[in-house]
Amino acid sequence: MKPLSAKQQRILTFVSEFIAERSYPPTVRDIQSGCNISSTSVVDYNLNILAQQGHLRRDAEVSRGIGLNEARQKRLVTVPLVGCISAGEPIPVLTPSAWDNLAGAETLELTEDIIKGKSQVFALKVKGNSMVDALVDDGDIVVLEQTNNVQDGQMVAAWLKEKEETTLKRFYREADHIRLQPCNAQMSPLCVHPDSVEIQGRVVAVLRQIR
Repeated sequence: MKPLSAKQQRILTFVSEFIAERSYPPTVRDIQSGCNISSTSVVDYNLNILAQQGHLRRDAEVSRGIGLNEARQKRLVTVPLVGCISAGEPIPVLTPSAWDNLAGAETLELTEDIIKGKSQVFALKVKGNSMVDALVDDGDIVVLEQTNNVQDGQMVAAWLKEKEETTLKRFYREADHIRLQPCNAQMSPLCVHPDSVEIQGRVVAVLRQIR
């Protein structure tokens, strides 16, 4: 299935939110106005693509003949896909200050139940296989809540300050260091001083690729 364009994602989100708030679907003109689209013909074109790809149902002969498929009935949330994260050796991803400036990033449309009601979430594509025993493999996408408040055993995105690199591991506080534990029996943990690591996010969901 071809990825949705930014305009198509905007339309789909608008339709979902419109129905959730009013309990009836929008018209084409509602979508044109609400999404700031140049003409109704552009809306019509993109609605047909969304219908063809199974994101919604449409009866073009009816003024409000737009409906969400059952899987789309839940409220949608736009989540920025901001880059890649290594589940092996650490690789550069983003500096800590960059998390606050995600405008223009590629996005995912997820239902609220997937993100478990979290308000500050972002997504990263996984590279590497150090978390395979936690069912997180190369090519999967992890959805994270932006926070540095985590508990032992939780899967986190950890920023290694000296290396300026980010890695995906389970987090543990030890007596005099932080242990970043892979979930792969063939790999060793990373042990770092508490002052040299910053937690950028806690994993709340994993989107697995079909293999």
